[in-house]
Amino acid sequence: MSKIGVSLSIDVTKIDKELLYKGKKGTYLDATVFINIDEKDQYDNNGMITQKVGKDEKGNILGNCKVFWTDGNIVRAEKDDAVAQPKAAPVAVDDSGLPF
Repeated sequence: MSKIGVSLSIDVTKIDKELLYKGKKGTYLDATVFINIDEKDQYDNNGMITQKVGKDEKGNILGNCKVFWTDGNIVRAEKDDAVAQPKAAPVAVDDSGLPF
């Protein structure tokens, strides 16, 4: 099994709070990370993080990711055309204690 280390930088002000949902152990955000281990942008990033939304919608870009370590055994995965459905309908979240 291949391993990869990725650091994330997320601008929390760009999170659409209406898409946060309550789970058994907390409030959750579904996000997707797009990583290209073969290329870096002008800031040394390998990809971006987007907020996961509906199938035909484009989610907010929340930030960037940077590959900082691999074990040298990277295996290319097949493209998965299946789109995961949301786990639950969005619920109102009390965000008064959050710093954003």
